[in-house]
Amino acid sequence: MPTTSAPHVRPGARRARGPVAVVVAALLVLAGCTPDDGPSGAPSSPTPSTSATSTSPSLTATLATPGPAAVVLPAATAESAALEASQTVFAQAPVVALAAADDPAAQAVAATTATTVGAPLLLTGPAVPPPVLLDELDRLGTRWVLAHGAADLAVPAGVTVLHPDAAPSPAPTAASTPAPTPTQTPTPTPASLPRAARPEPVEGTVALTGVGAAPVAALATIAAAGIPVVDVPGGDPRATSAGVQALAAHHPAHVVAVGAAFGDPALLASRVATASSGQLAPGGGQLVFPQVPGLPGKRYFALYGTPGLPALGVLGEQDVPATVARAQAHADAFRTLTGDTVVPAVEIIATVASAAPEPDGSYSRAIPVETLRPLVEAAGAAGLAVVLDLQPGRTDFLTQAQQYSDLLALPYVGLALDPEWRLAPDQVHLRQIGSVGVDEINAVAAWLADLTRQRGLPQKMFVVHQFSLRMVDGRERLDTSHDELAVVIHVDGQGTQPAKAGTWATLRAGAPPVHWGWKNFYDEDQPMLDPAQTYAVQPVPDLVTYQ
Repeated sequence: MPTTSAPHVRPGARRARGPVAVVVAALLVLAGCTPDDGPSGAPSSPTPSTSATSTSPSLTATLATPGPAAVVLPAATAESAALEASQTVFAQAPVVALAAADDPAAQAVAATTATTVGAPLLLTGPAVPPPVLLDELDRLGTRWVLAHGAADLAVPAGVTVLHPDAAPSPAPTAASTPAPTPTQTPTPTPASLPRAARPEPVEGTVALTGVGAAPVAALATIAAAGIPVVDVPGGDPRATSAGVQALAAHHPAHVVAVGAAFGDPALLASRVATASSGQLAPGGGQLVFPQVPGLPGKRYFALYGTPGLPALGVLGEQDVPATVARAQAHADAFRTLTGDTVVPAVEIIATVASAAPEPDGSYSRAIPVETLRPLVEAAGAAGLAVVLDLQPGRTDFLTQAQQYSDLLALPYVGLALDPEWRLAPDQVHLRQIGSVGVDEINAVAAWLADLTRQRGLPQKMFVVHQFSLRMVDGRERLDTSHDELAVVIHVDGQGTQPAKAGTWATLRAGAPPVHWGWKNFYDEDQPMLDPAQTYAVQPVPDLVTYQ
């Protein structure tokens, strides 16, 4: 766009009366923001919406559908955030609002203007040089600039600048007002602007906020486009129930996230797709261990064993309803000890190590899915988390895990691997302690992450049991990168408390970045820790099981 001599945007005479925070709240309401309980790519060239219609098409903006499924606007400064929002959600805008980045009061007034007439709000400031703003006006096909406050921008011929917040001048008289010469441009008044209609919203696009201070101008542009806003504390749309439910209601094809903390756009798109399923994990949201400042995390307390087999643990000592009630009672004992969400759980031995070879020679007896289903589904219905535990003998973990894919497809079911019971071809249970190479564990993790992602399931707990370093060969290469999984190393040592503390310290030394589990044994521990003593273990265990 040429930068020929033309009127400048001048300071107005009136300021906004309300604080910026009030304006932000109002903008979120206008944009349909959903309240919560709690490196990015540059925006691509937008695709004009074909749905925009108006009785005044010449002054009605055309909205854009973002090209990729997720666009992350870094929003490093207020003026850059405003520009990024305009570039992403508007394809054409004959009217643009303008204010100075260092004038919050003017921004507040301009935000109201923008949302009223359905126009983007741009800001002048050092982060966005005037030529860049002029390029954006050119791209938008802007003919009217509604300037507020102390903004200053030389606009080219053909663009009219109005000052909606300027004090009206005294009525001129014929004697005091000379006729304009051919080289003069009359100063327009607010009444000069024809009626501008708000554009029709583009379906399928949602904006995400919640990772920092809300940029007023960017939010105003989003609100002017009629794009609903979902608040996402911490930047992960799976973190809270409110965020999940809001995204499930909108089921967006595209999201525009304001703030670099939302991270990689491809990862964000995957998380939004999962949240849009609306499925919730035990304890709320879709994350196993949410870590959002100001919001509670989760702690899990589980009973261990196999239904119908008392010799294998407490899960077999009572029927299904009594098992669920007992798990809830164990968890209840910890509620006064933590501000985190307490989640009762059951860890079910799905494949049981056997002393003699099974017909397939595996030394592992698989409990049929239909035998486990009553407890699994009853636990899920009661809000419990479920973990399936594998003791594979001479077969491998992946083969056994795949046998339980129907149960693992449930949103509240995770998986545990027990290397103590993973035998070499010449080993027998109770004569040798089993072990496994980390590559086999990583293969299971990759398969489970893929299953979780493809089915839009909440994040799954992935547990590796261990009481000796030699049980997992190459543990330093344990893959903890799958966004669909929360990896837990569960320390299974039993005996005296000094011995258990030593095992805990040994296994934590040099470990990869994981969460930690602790096991209390009713009969083998000397003595078994009570809830307060268990919660005094440092770091506080994320998962406590009882066997």
